[in-house]
Amino acid sequence: MKHTSKDQTGEPSLALVNRRQILGAGIALAAASLLPPSKVQAQDQGATGVNPPPQSALSNQRRQLGKLEVSSIGLGVQNMSRTYQTTIPTRTEMLRIIRTAFDQGVTFYDAAEAYGPHEVERILGEGITPFRDQVVIASKFGWNIDLETGERRPGLNSRPEHIQLAVEGMLKRLRTDRIDLLYQHRVDPQVPIEDVAGVVKDLMGQGKVLHWGLSEMGPNTLRRAHALLPVSAVQNEYSMLWRGPEKQVLALCQELGIGFVPWSPLGVGFLTGAIDAKTQFAPGDIRGVESRFSPENLPHNLALMELLNLWAQRKQATASQIALAWLLAQQPWIVPIPGTTQMAHLLENIGANALRFTEAELTELNAAVLAIKVQGQRLPDQVLVFSDVEAPPKN
Repeated sequence: MKHTSKDQTGEPSLALVNRRQILGAGIALAAASLLPPSKVQAQDQGATGVNPPPQSALSNQRRQLGKLEVSSIGLGVQNMSRTYQTTIPTRTEMLRIIRTAFDQGVTFYDAAEAYGPHEVERILGEGITPFRDQVVIASKFGWNIDLETGERRPGLNSRPEHIQLAVEGMLKRLRTDRIDLLYQHRVDPQVPIEDVAGVVKDLMGQGKVLHWGLSEMGPNTLRRAHALLPVSAVQNEYSMLWRGPEKQVLALCQELGIGFVPWSPLGVGFLTGAIDAKTQFAPGDIRGVESRFSPENLPHNLALMELLNLWAQRKQATASQIALAWLLAQQPWIVPIPGTTQMAHLLENIGANALRFTEAELTELNAAVLAIKVQGQRLPDQVLVFSDVEAPPKN
C-alpha cells in the first residue's frame, strides 16, 4: 500500500519507482544548468534515458493567451504552502524552485487567493521579486475567502466590492502593483458575469489588472463575459485523464481567440505513474473521493499509463513528459501549468517542451487516447456544480 501526498499536479512525495528514478538525475540537471551548454549536453546524454531540459529550455518558446505572451509551459504553485495531504514544503526550497523555473525560461506563474489560502501568493511574491518585471503572474478570486484572516468560508463570492478588496490583498501579498492575468476562480451564480466583467474593467483602468480570464465556467458565461471585456484565457482541468474541454470549450476558445490553460495537466499525479491498482490514499488526499480512482474504476483507467509508458520508451522520455507534450501538441494556444514541490519534477516537466510528435505520431497517439474510455468522475458533484450554473444576464 502507498499513502501519497500531492502537489498541484497530484505528485506524491512517496510514489512509484518509474518516476522517482529521475530524482537524483534531476538534482544533477539543476547543477548542470549552471555549466556552459556544451558541457550540459555532454553530461546529459545517456545519463537518464529521458529528455532533460537544456539550458534556458523555454527561453525562445512562447505562446499567446489572447494578447498575453507567456512561456509554453508555466508553473503552478498551488501546493507550495501545504500539499493536499497537509504536509508543509520547505519554504526555502519552494523559492529555489520558483527561481530555477525562471532560469530555465518559465515566465508564467499561477496562484490564487484560495491557495493557502493567501500563503501561496506570499511565497510567489517573495520568489519572483528579483525578476518581477520579466514574468507573468496569474491569480484568482471567487471563493468565499475572508479578506483579513484567509479563512475559507462556505460558498462563492464575486460581489464587485469583494473583488476590489480581494485584488488589493493580492497586490500586497504578491509584492506587485498589478496582476498580469486575473481569473474568476469559479462562477458565482448570485452575481451576473456582466457585473464581474465591469469591476475587472475598472481595475484594468486603474492599472491593477492587465488581462482577465475565467475558470470552469459554462460556455454561455464565457460568451457573455468576452462580449463585454475580451477574455485572454480560460483555465479548466484538461489532460489525457480528463478531456471534458474537448466537448465545447476548446472550440469556443479557438472561435473567440482565447488561450487555454490546463490545470492538473498530469491528471492529479495519475499520469506520472504515481498510482497503481494497490494505491490507497491517505486522509486529506482529495483523490480518495474521486470515483475515477475508486477500486472499481482504477484498474481499467490504468490502460492510460500502459499507453504512456509505451510512448515514453518510444520517445526516450518519461510518462509525464509524453502527457505534457501531448497537451502542447493539441493547439498552439494551450499552456499547461504543471505544479510541483520537487526540483527534479520541475526540470522533468520543462523537458517536455523539447518533445516533438510527427503528424503521423500525433494522429496515432490521439487515436489511442480516444480509444480509452476513462471510467468514473473527477470531483464530487457538490464541488463541480458551479461549473454549469450561471447567473442570469444583467438587464
